[in-house]
Amino acid sequence: MHRRTIRTWLHCLLAALSFHALSQPAQARVVIHKGDTVVVPLRDEIAQPLLLFLRRAVKAAESAEAGAIIFEMNTYGGRLDTAADITSVLNHTTIPTYTFINSNAGSAGSLIALATRHIYMSPVSAIGAAAPILSTGEDLPATAREKTISYWSALVRSSATRNGHNPDIGEAFMTKDKEVKIGDRVVHPKGSLLTLSAQEATEQINGKPLLADGLADSVPDLVRKAALKGDVVALDPTGFERLASWITSLAPLILLLGIICAYLEFKIPGATLPGILAAFCFALFFLGHYLAGLAGWEVVALFVVGVVFVLIEILFFAHSTIVFGVIGVFLMLGSLLWAMIDRYPGQTFFPTGDMLATPLRNLFLALLAAAVVIMILARYLPRTSIYRRFALMTTNPPGPSLTGAPRAFATALALAPGMQGTAQTTLRPSGKARFADHVVDVVTEGEFIAAETPVAVIQTDGMRVVVKQIS
Repeated sequence: MHRRTIRTWLHCLLAALSFHALSQPAQARVVIHKGDTVVVPLRDEIAQPLLLFLRRAVKAAESAEAGAIIFEMNTYGGRLDTAADITSVLNHTTIPTYTFINSNAGSAGSLIALATRHIYMSPVSAIGAAAPILSTGEDLPATAREKTISYWSALVRSSATRNGHNPDIGEAFMTKDKEVKIGDRVVHPKGSLLTLSAQEATEQINGKPLLADGLADSVPDLVRKAALKGDVVALDPTGFERLASWITSLAPLILLLGIICAYLEFKIPGATLPGILAAFCFALFFLGHYLAGLAGWEVVALFVVGVVFVLIEILFFAHSTIVFGVIGVFLMLGSLLWAMIDRYPGQTFFPTGDMLATPLRNLFLALLAAAVVIMILARYLPRTSIYRRFALMTTNPPGPSLTGAPRAFATALALAPGMQGTAQTTLRPSGKARFADHVVDVVTEGEFIAAETPVAVIQTDGMRVVVKQIS
């Protein structure tokens, strides 16, 4: 039993080590130095992979203490919920943020631009028209439209205010019922969505630009006009960002599969495929959260320490204490939870309730589903022919056996419920037991019974003999 258990946890350790090998391509990234200006492209559709890339870029710039971040934007928009998540990421930054609109900042792109502190536009560019619509391009139903615009208008107003922009402009991007008035001048009347050209956005009104700080022909031109210091470092998205999007969204299922495979590796003697799959699932879990900018090496180290504690429990204290095993399991669960927490540089070490909500939900769902599946497997797995084949391959002791001869056994030994014998091998839950001078294939109801333990028959069904431990 110990050999198979050790192999199970070594597979878990392999998962953590595999993470190192899998993450090497992602680590070969541009080095950012203190004071550098980081340029992050924001192009094409606003979707989940873009969120993961921007989050990684912002955290990298924050950790390196970059001087500024420039988001080079050219997008017609995309998912409104993803734009809101990106806005939240940008509002976490503590270093100056710039948006360079290189042609288009349409729809969701305009909301993201308002979440940066400075906006520059190329001479031929536009920003605005962010009214929410269905994915088919049709308008929202009247009631849903009113509720959606009310919520998102408030969100845009708060984001614009935080970054020093006119909140009325952000709201006019969202709804045609908003009038923009500065002093006595009506900049935009009601009746249509607001869209600004580069010249309109940079117009000076009462000594202040309407929205954008100025015009720029390119990123280097912006750097010069904004007097940004340090080297210009460009970050680009990797193909792993899309993979990370899938992994993080499927985190509960990946954890569920990993836990179940680890259980099957422990449960089925002689089978190695479940352990390999468990190692792959845990490696995939950590890799995805690393690429998504959520997990670092510290969570993998915590997982490895947990595995080591469990191995110590199995090797040295299996029959005396469970302290090391419990600590190891809690460390492993803690690492899985920690990997899913979205923490930004400068935030407190202990996560807040909002930061813990989604990770706790994912971990709870995975553990609950795993517990249900394991209960079902514990009850029905020992009855399957596949399980018995693996179990008997590794538990056959030398000597006579009555496998395949239930009638002869019943005649010679009068097998019946209540008959007592001794377990010849560890029953996990199947194995061999001796009754009188005969060795019989038996199975428990799911519990493990050590060798040389007295057992009693509780049920017979053809070749299947069910036993339980007796004192």
